[in-house]
Amino acid sequence: MAATRQDTYVRDISTLTIADAEEAGGKGANMGEMVAAELPVPPGFVLLRDCYRESMRSGGVDAELNALHREALQAASDTVALTERCERMQGLVHKAGVSDSVRRRILDAYTALGPTSVVAVRSSATGEDGADASFAGMNATLTNITGEDGLIDAVVRCWMSLFSPRVITYRASRGFTADPAMAVVVQLMVDSEKAGVAFTADPSNGAQDRVVIEGAFGLGEVVVSGEVEPDTYLVAKDTLAPLDVRLGHKAFKIIRGADGHDTTVDLSEAEADSRVLSDDELRTIAELAIATERHNGCPQDTEWAIAGGKTYLVQARPITTLGHTTPAAAEKHVVLARGLAAAPGIASGRVRVLETPDQGERLEKGEILVAQMTNPDWLPTIRRAAALVTDTGGMTCHAAIVARELGVPCIVGTRTATRDLHNGTVVTVDGARGEVVSGRVEPKPTVSVTERSAPAPVVSEVTGTRVYVNLAMPESAESVAAQPVDGVGLLRAEFMLTEALGGRHPRDLIAHGEQSTLVDKLVASVGRIAAAFGTRPVVYRATDFRSNEFRGLVGGEAYEPVEHNPMIGYRGCYRYVSEPDLFALELEALARVREQSPNVTLMIPFVRTRWELEACLELVDASPLGRQRGLHRWVMAEVPSVVHWLPEYIGMGVDGVSIGSNDLTQLVLGVDRDSDVCAELFDEADPAVLDAIRQIIATAQRMGITSSLCGQAPSTNPAFAEHLVRMGITSVSVNPDAAASARRVIAAAERRVLLEAAR
Repeated sequence: MAATRQDTYVRDISTLTIADAEEAGGKGANMGEMVAAELPVPPGFVLLRDCYRESMRSGGVDAELNALHREALQAASDTVALTERCERMQGLVHKAGVSDSVRRRILDAYTALGPTSVVAVRSSATGEDGADASFAGMNATLTNITGEDGLIDAVVRCWMSLFSPRVITYRASRGFTADPAMAVVVQLMVDSEKAGVAFTADPSNGAQDRVVIEGAFGLGEVVVSGEVEPDTYLVAKDTLAPLDVRLGHKAFKIIRGADGHDTTVDLSEAEADSRVLSDDELRTIAELAIATERHNGCPQDTEWAIAGGKTYLVQARPITTLGHTTPAAAEKHVVLARGLAAAPGIASGRVRVLETPDQGERLEKGEILVAQMTNPDWLPTIRRAAALVTDTGGMTCHAAIVARELGVPCIVGTRTATRDLHNGTVVTVDGARGEVVSGRVEPKPTVSVTERSAPAPVVSEVTGTRVYVNLAMPESAESVAAQPVDGVGLLRAEFMLTEALGGRHPRDLIAHGEQSTLVDKLVASVGRIAAAFGTRPVVYRATDFRSNEFRGLVGGEAYEPVEHNPMIGYRGCYRYVSEPDLFALELEALARVREQSPNVTLMIPFVRTRWELEACLELVDASPLGRQRGLHRWVMAEVPSVVHWLPEYIGMGVDGVSIGSNDLTQLVLGVDRDSDVCAELFDEADPAVLDAIRQIIATAQRMGITSSLCGQAPSTNPAFAEHLVRMGITSVSVNPDAAASARRVIAAAERRVLLEAAR
């Protein structure tokens, strides 16, 4: 039985339109649209998503699959849990296979195409390749498939790719929670001599006056998967003339071998660096891509292949990552990735893509570290990196915070850097612009000072509002303390604790009787910082690891709960009350530090309720630290409940409050501070956030305690700094690289307030 228009399981590509996207997936529907536009498309058919659903139902695994999928979405940030669930889901799909009724329809369609046809089998997941999301390159594509058994096996492998960790992670990041389904496109294989992609707008800068074409020899999978560095061509849309040609190094190609399977063929140096496309071929590809855009009414990401002198289109989808749309001049260095500018600076080096912190030894000093996301376990690796690029994260994530303190250029929230950047490729990271570009960009020359020149004196404005710094690592203490800053307003414990633990969970150390080693290392790290700042205050924030971060330590799975939302879970003050023996180790270390450096203050993070803080302060008072004279006890104001409870907290003996503007903003606005997807919603200057800050500062003023705020906003947003000054805040604490600018902004705000008062 051939594929018919009415068939709910299998349809010929020529019968599909974009209206069939829900059943045929974006890829299948877009192929039908290209046929309707009379574009050169290889013939074939599509297995609609009901093929998958019927097969899973028939195999008795559908309910379990959907339940596991919901669990996997919740566990998307937990690599171990996600991997385990994905393996189980893929195993269920493989177990179910293809039902008998679906198998008959598939093989009928294949026979009609040609019983010995060589085909490409491509996934076409529901929700793929739409205007608002692209799963490009995530689900399986299988080439050079022949024979009935080979086809059935390829279909099952496409269905299994619905449940790979990267697909689940992407689905979770885009908020796709529906039970997934998979259509599959089967087309006659184009035995291509050359293949690649063509964009009808420049993905790097949004310019819509050119077509960007990438090409390589052999099958196009080497381009889509990023296995080789393709040629890149810019073609003017109006004249179809080449604007720029950049030849890549195409070390090998994939062709159909004598045995019918994909075969890798190494290319000579001359072949690897030779030009793939002629001007005439560029014109033809550009014309086809533009015709696709004209038919679909929006910029398109297409895939093409050339065989026997004829050019085919084998895929088209809307471009989902288009930025601004103003024309831009052709660039010498191609933008390979974009994200949030998290830490300034420019660095060039070879890319090193790592999946887990235990792979850190692979990174050579001076390489560019590319990872999905980092946590404190990555610290030793980040120290050796010339720059850091992550797929996920916002301006306040671990990667951004550490990179700013270490002075490492950093870009976060690129979404696809681990797929777009490849090991060994030389790139330049511009942390101020949020761009990764190809090649080595030499920094602009700067005026140097000869050895005989005296260093310029440090000039610092005097402000009534104190300017503190945020610190995390002791090796930067002396250089930061030499700056004109008033002290440390936020000393993060997590990074020092990570190094002291040596990658092990603290309870693992206790179990082996090694807790004294942990205390000794903490004393050394905190003591070095406290000593560097002399009599200036150093506010030590007690450990605020979240459970998912603790689980990542050796032995952590035995001691840490699995939480769906650890950001608001088992952390901060409540953890100290629940595990007083661990908290006691930290208090012991601080007590020993204060014997030499009484400038250290204790700050309790993530305080939610009165009883919780009361129990925590009782632990402090009963410890050697609590019995020391002159100890100041601060709380962080990160949870909106602090607005209500602060008078009660002050009544318990709290004499300082530091507003954690990152957490407070996320909880007032209900937006994940680490989310690159929701980054534009994260606004510390939102009126609701400012009102909460105003109330906290007013309570502190009224009851005679010091108030502070730790975050970047005072240095980067003059209006925000002026709000704080007018509210009467005592101090702000910023990253060291922002201290000077923060003081200038605050000084200007103070002068304006004084001028208004004088007038």
